[in-house]
Amino acid sequence: MKNLLINIGEKSKKAFSDQIITKKKDKVLKDYLFLIIKNKRKILRENIKDVKNAYKKNLKNNLIERLILNDKKILEIINSIKKIIRLKDPTNVVLEKWKQPNGLNISKVSIPIGVIGVIYESRPNVTSDVASLCFKSGNSVILKGGSEAFYSNLILSKLFRKSLKKNKVNENFIQFIDIKKRTVVDYLLTKMSKFIDVIIPRGGKSLVKKVQELSSIPTIGHLEGVCHSYVDKDASLKMAKKIIYNAKMRNTSICGATETILFHEKIVKKFVNPILNDLEKNGCKIIGDNKIMKFYNGNVHKASTRDWSKEYLTSVVSVKTVKNLDDAISHINKYGTMHTDCIITRNKKSAKIFLNRVKSSIAMHNTSTQFADGGEFGFGGEVGISTNTLPPRGPVGLKQLVSYRYQISSNGKIRK
Repeated sequence: MKNLLINIGEKSKKAFSDQIITKKKDKVLKDYLFLIIKNKRKILRENIKDVKNAYKKNLKNNLIERLILNDKKILEIINSIKKIIRLKDPTNVVLEKWKQPNGLNISKVSIPIGVIGVIYESRPNVTSDVASLCFKSGNSVILKGGSEAFYSNLILSKLFRKSLKKNKVNENFIQFIDIKKRTVVDYLLTKMSKFIDVIIPRGGKSLVKKVQELSSIPTIGHLEGVCHSYVDKDASLKMAKKIIYNAKMRNTSICGATETILFHEKIVKKFVNPILNDLEKNGCKIIGDNKIMKFYNGNVHKASTRDWSKEYLTSVVSVKTVKNLDDAISHINKYGTMHTDCIITRNKKSAKIFLNRVKSSIAMHNTSTQFADGGEFGFGGEVGISTNTLPPRGPVGLKQLVSYRYQISSNGKIRK
């Protein structure tokens, strides 16, 4: 195993050293697109193997749902790649330039990061999205998917390599580790810093936590998505009801789903029943504080302090009353995970204060937290969402997968 992984690392480094022009990158992606369409039935057959194994292993329903591929999801994969093709190549772009009084001409130019290692679970579309984004941004990538999606990931990565080969580009720009041993991840995180420049984990809390704790390589990612929707005293009830329902119930298993609803105490009596009734009648369990229990006519389970930190990823929501805007911001900054948080209000001044003071990587005004997605941001897809304090933050798409260097020129200047 050790020799195989080192070999993969060496091949990735060598592939990264090749300079690929934008036209060639887009041709590879177009051919990859064609191969996915041509081999759709084969991809679905391989996916069925994974789904059958998942049922045998009694995986949770939300994980199986993420795992399943069908015509609709294949179309989403295709559309995501099409968007990436249409996006501008983010490399070799002059970000800034200026001339110093000392005669130096300075340019800040975008460059690829290098070799990116991606460790992920369940979703086969991650294979195609990540491979496409990394390649378009000039990076080589080492993919380590979860064993539950082994056959789906394998065929999608093989098709990408086939497209690379057809276009006479080093196939090792994309490498998929087809070893199912758990020790592979440990070795990648602790022994491969010579070959891998950054690690991106995508998956559940236990996976991301392990990566962040063990990795000797810099990581980009988020541990949890404890997202908030705060209903301000100046909110529109009609708008709040619509946003809250979508933010929680559109897809409860994604990291951008709202997990805690905050109500300003001045509107809680009027707003709580129409908003929470809408959730409860559609199967959502309500966990609330004392004031919610007092004013809500439906079923409420008493909340404890621990509930404010929970990422449910299912039809459960925590609900709390806050005194004012400051109290809402304090609660979010204390119990949130710097993922995505929203204020619902008609008061522009309050919205501005909220957007400036929450620590979130994505702060929203009158918008469903379910929009926390690189595709929705126009990024063509994402390799994940980062809640790191240092950049990149939020959805990590093409433009976030580059670094930069300073290029200096002069007419023979020497420093005195």
